[in-house]
Amino acid sequence: MIYPIVVYGDPVLKRKAKDIEKGSIDVKELSEDMFETMKAAHGIGLAAPQVGKSLRMFIVDGRPLEEDDMMDFVKVFINAEIVDESGDEWNFEEGCLSIPGIREPISRRPKIRIKYFDENWEEHEDEYDGMKARIIQHEYDHIEGTLFTDHLSPFKKRLLKGKLTNISKGKCDADYRIKAPLKSR
Repeated sequence: MIYPIVVYGDPVLKRKAKDIEKGSIDVKELSEDMFETMKAAHGIGLAAPQVGKSLRMFIVDGRPLEEDDMMDFVKVFINAEIVDESGDEWNFEEGCLSIPGIREPISRRPKIRIKYFDENWEEHEDEYDGMKARIIQHEYDHIEGTLFTDHLSPFKKRLLKGKLTNISKGKCDADYRIKAPLKSR
């Protein structure tokens, strides 16, 4: 099932998501729906809050980047916890399915260590670097109630205020279904 993407202004995006208790939901079905939703929206990562579910779960699929080291980067992260971030921060322009039409340079550390469960409830602790780490950090922010725009300077946020308000009203160019919190019925 393809969900509409929840966009900027919806409270679910600013709420710290809740851990998933094993057996409480069908995580395989939800992850399949999320992969279908993400693919329809041409994304490379999607967190449960972006489909309106305040759950600590996100998915990644680096294949659309068409880089050799990304072709096997297709994963489900449940109840993830970043335990370490290291290295000198580097800027890279990020975008977000929940904030269509806005891309900004965001500074992040290049290396992470993360603990999580996969869709089979197998526990992992892995290290990632470069673009893989950045994608994970972006999606991890979502389950922490943080958007990439929260990393911007107050001045830059003021410059984007009008665009962000329009997104929350559904006035944006997205080639996928969205759920805008302030959209007039």
